Amino acid sequence: MDPLLFLGSLAAILALAGVARWLGLGRAPRLANEAEARAAANEAVDGFEPVRIALDREGAGAIMEAPDGRLLLLKPHGNFFAARTGARIWTVVQNGQRLTIDSGERRFGKVSLLLDEPAYWVAAIERLKAGGNA
Repeated sequence: MDPLLFLGSLAAILALAGVARWLGLGRAPRLANEAEARAAANEAVDGFEPVRIALDREGAGAIMEAPDGRLLLLKPHGNFFAARTGARIWTVVQNGQRLTIDSGERRFGKVSLLLDEPAYWVAAIERLKAGGNA
């Protein structure tokens, strides 16, 4: 193989990788504030208007509660956020400030959130599983 051709190809690959990085391609989305979480929730579930929002401290997801007690879970999926409602089938494990929520759906999987008030969300999920509200 011609060394000049090899070096030229390598330079082109590195240039394309640099452009992709500069454009932010391939980066997982982050939630910086409640407004972004509300927008992501509304994109995923039309009309979902949360009254309480808990953002992951690193912006890697959120859990939200509607006025009727329904819960919505957000997690990164590609360049967007995917959402699930239906806490009746969720299982939750609290380890300090971290909640790990298993959606019960193989394709959605588990979500791990570092929250300020994890006990509130454990209670909300358990309340829904027991048949209270939504």
